[in-house]
Amino acid sequence: MSSTPALAITGATKRFGAVVALDSVDLSVDHGEVLALLGDNGAGKSTLIKCISGVYRLDEGTVEMDGRTVDISSPAVARSLGIETVYQDLALFDNLDPAANFYAGREIAGPRWLPRGLRFMRRTDMAGDTVKVLQRLQVGIADARTSVGLMSGGQRQAIAVARAAAFASQLVILDEPTAALGLRESRSVLDLIKRLRDEGRAVIVISHAMDHVIEIADRAAVMRRGRKVGEEVPHAGNRQRIVSLIVGGDG
Repeated sequence: MSSTPALAITGATKRFGAVVALDSVDLSVDHGEVLALLGDNGAGKSTLIKCISGVYRLDEGTVEMDGRTVDISSPAVARSLGIETVYQDLALFDNLDPAANFYAGREIAGPRWLPRGLRFMRRTDMAGDTVKVLQRLQVGIADARTSVGLMSGGQRQAIAVARAAAFASQLVILDEPTAALGLRESRSVLDLIKRLRDEGRAVIVISHAMDHVIEIADRAAVMRRGRKVGEEVPHAGNRQRIVSLIVGGDG
């Protein structure tokens, strides 16, 4: 793996009027690393990932990817840089199958010599590529032609994560990926996150589930009131220390 972080943020500051949502936050994540981003509601986690994802622009600070300074001015720019984000609402089209969800807004069409409006959708190619990604990541879908609205919560989450993995060359951001899932479905999603790490992807996970954080995260960064207040390598022995950082105790 490269010694240069996949993503490095320095002095990230974001204000909404008089409210300072991010206050000089430094954060980095390496290739092949899972970084847990922890904190209570209002700590600044969501604002930070929305700045990384291009939803918001930082007021101050720098963002580097593989050592190169970048300006993430929009979600389209973030995607072009290899950053994909899966929010809690998943943003899936319930009436479409996995392939149509994978390629929504990025459809493969041809032949290229035709004007864009006259090209034909290459549905077979898109379906085949989607099945390959699902198989590689060991996502268990009985029939890839099934509408995602008919799938279980765990399958829907896995589809959303796999879609992000298919297009994220650098970084996958997951917002509460196991929220509202049962034990078996959570297990499938956690295993999927581990496979992303094994493939060399950088992964940022927002989670309130400490058991899951301890299992999958290589590092945990804790935020409180818009600042990063500490980092730990999560394990059972320092669980209370991490909780104290989150709630503002003495540790």
